[in-house]
Amino acid sequence: MEIYLSLFSSSFLAATLIPAQSEAVLIGSILLIPDAVFRLVAVASVGNILGALVNWVMGRFFSDRCQRFFDSESGSVQRAVRCYQRWGWVSLFASWVPIIGDPITFIAGVMKEPLWRFVLIVTFAKVMRYLILGFLTVSSL
Repeated sequence: MEIYLSLFSSSFLAATLIPAQSEAVLIGSILLIPDAVFRLVAVASVGNILGALVNWVMGRFFSDRCQRFFDSESGSVQRAVRCYQRWGWVSLFASWVPIIGDPITFIAGVMKEPLWRFVLIVTFAKVMRYLILGFLTVSSL
């Protein structure tokens, strides 16, 4: 049970604007319980999707109060803004990408991306990333 809680927590935090890593925790968990790879991928995916949803909510409802974040994290946030302005909702397919993925989910909220489309695309992107990582980990055993 502790493994699942650790995996969920690291995946959740990794998807928020807090710098964290979830892939190493997923790989370690799969190495400990290789028979539970789909369960572990599901736990990591749910945590990561919920973390991205927190970003969307912050962007959607609290962006005016987050001006300090825009000023302090101008590099990755500004790249995410440019990406979102150029590609729109399609940029959400990059929500799994390190460094820019989390700010993109925040910017999606700021840009008032419809929740249904946000959840659909982010779920696809994040589940696929963890499935591929899980497959590569299991196939290397």
